[in-house]
Amino acid sequence: MLKQRIFTALAMAALFLSAVAFLPLLGLAIAFALVVALGSWEWALMAGWRHLIARLLYVLSIVAAMLALYLYCDLGDRPLREQVQPILGLACLWWSFALLWVKSYPTSAVFWGSVLARSVMGFLIMVLAWVAAVYLLSFPRGGLLMVCMILIVATADIGAYFSGKRFGRHKLAEDVSPAKTWEGFWGGMLAVLLLALLFWSLLPPQMAHVSLAAVVAVTLATALASVVGDLTVSMVKRHSKVKDSGSLLPGHGGILDRLDSICAAAPVFVLGLLLAGW
Repeated sequence: MLKQRIFTALAMAALFLSAVAFLPLLGLAIAFALVVALGSWEWALMAGWRHLIARLLYVLSIVAAMLALYLYCDLGDRPLREQVQPILGLACLWWSFALLWVKSYPTSAVFWGSVLARSVMGFLIMVLAWVAAVYLLSFPRGGLLMVCMILIVATADIGAYFSGKRFGRHKLAEDVSPAKTWEGFWGGMLAVLLLALLFWSLLPPQMAHVSLAAVVAVTLATALASVVGDLTVSMVKRHSKVKDSGSLLPGHGGILDRLDSICAAAPVFVLGLLLAGW
């Protein structure tokens, strides 16, 4: 299973890097939208839509929302910060509520357990993350910044896995994800802190006004958001009584099992860059 996970992860990394390196912004927006559409197909079932037509309609509504925001924010040309930043702020606010719901699960299910509420959650998780990702790609060196964000998420995950394996004793959120521990969490954060120091040391001269404190704050906030995203989707999966969101990715489960952390990290990372003066 570990070899299968590694092979799938390497294949996904190769596809991602190739897309970022060679596709234009519109091509990347479409490619990411296709990935989100696949994720929304999985989420529709977790939300409680069992009928095939209902799941298709849910996917189409997600696609329509992405198209509407693409046009509203002019993401294909020169998106204005004033149009996108409120959407990023809404996404960060949503993830703050999600953190509270994870912390109080299963009691919190009274707020989000209905089919309608979980359907709305899917929009907030996937559509807003897609907007953040496409907007990030419009930045100078946007592709490189996207890679940096993925590195933060991966570093937090890998650091948490190995430190949790070695030192894990105290459960982080036992009712949501019994395997995760506080020792793993802090191990992941320590690994991300080291990554932040590396990022700061590699900043180009024109970014000299960005302080070490800002780089550390954005990097740690992004990593923390990735943990919340992972736990939130795990919470909904547990409520829906499913182990994985799907089976499309061998050794990893479904698309959402890989997207959950990134969906939470993207808006936090992009808003952090804006506030840091990128």
